[in-house]
Amino acid sequence: MIPSLNNFFALLGIDVMLCAVVLRLLSWSSKANAWAPWVTAALFFALWLPVGPVQLPVLAYVRGVSSDLSITLVALACLALWRGIFKGPPVRDREKALLFFTTTAGGVLLYPLALGLGNWDAYRLGWGAPGLWLVLLVIAVVARLKKFWLLPLLLALALLAWTAGVFESTNLWDYLLDPWLFLMAFVYCIKTLFSIVRGGLSRPPV
Repeated sequence: MIPSLNNFFALLGIDVMLCAVVLRLLSWSSKANAWAPWVTAALFFALWLPVGPVQLPVLAYVRGVSSDLSITLVALACLALWRGIFKGPPVRDREKALLFFTTTAGGVLLYPLALGLGNWDAYRLGWGAPGLWLVLLVIAVVARLKKFWLLPLLLALALLAWTAGVFESTNLWDYLLDPWLFLMAFVYCIKTLFSIVRGGLSRPPV
């Protein structure tokens, strides 16, 4: 069964993400570094193999569990693959911190309200609300003025993908954020804040 173009891009995003995770796991072993890219490449194609009575790709079954991923998370997975395979330079800590703290703030705003906590649903802003565009523009401009590049780039990619209708969803939030990305960003923020507090407590008094 040949997927539609929207389904193809959704499955491709999941494929890229799974490959990035596997490559990261293999990179933890020094013995696996030599053949990790080949295993990742084989996995990339193997996940498209049709299985089951209706001959759906393996990725379709994964999609049933993971749902569609955001453009932001897929782009980060592509960056991780590029760094892992071609040994690209690492992303600066300040870039990751800005991205994940902004993502966490967006998730804290979006998900509780979308689940019915309060009388206002932030998810509705994703259907073309100028206010959301303005906020994203301000965030991108301020980030660039502060010499950040990752967050503005990801925002631009998400907006372009949303404009082109890459996924089935027509809501901009689904291109910017997903629960997996929010969880990853939230854990990063908690670990960072814990490290800051622990460092402050361990610092000898003046």
